[in-house]
Amino acid sequence: MVSRIVEDYRAQQEGILSQGFWALLVYRFSHRRLACRIPVIRQLWYVLNRILGKWIEIITGIMIPESATIGRRLRIEHFGSIIIHGASVIGDDCVIRQGVTLGIKDTTDLAAAPHIGNHVDIGAGAKIIGKVAIGDHAVIGANAVVIRDVPPMSIAVGVPAIVKSRR
Repeated sequence: MVSRIVEDYRAQQEGILSQGFWALLVYRFSHRRLACRIPVIRQLWYVLNRILGKWIEIITGIMIPESATIGRRLRIEHFGSIIIHGASVIGDDCVIRQGVTLGIKDTTDLAAAPHIGNHVDIGAGAKIIGKVAIGDHAVIGANAVVIRDVPPMSIAVGVPAIVKSRR
């Protein structure tokens, strides 16, 4: 866990002052609770997670539930209005900017959240909704609304997003 936190710190351009780093720090701490098998400790840890998570959400405007799966070196370039659904998966070396939502399409399938590959760059205000897969090295343009899969090495822009090849 410590090595992941150090990697998260190094990935942030603002270093210790980065609010994205603090949100990831609380996420990493909270996510570890899922591996705890001692009921009393797990319950106390849950209460602490709820308090820290809400505090981070108020201070930074970033919501990352402990149930989300986040890879290594996620960089949150600008904080504020970032919502990540608990069933979302984010790969290694991704970049997320302000106003991004990774969410579900409707409440009938709470597990139908986005799966983001490695080295994905998500522009400000982008919305990735539903059970969609974003391929490795893809770029999601600012304010794009992605409701379909985006292949690797592609760019998705517009509302709804149109996918174009980067090759």
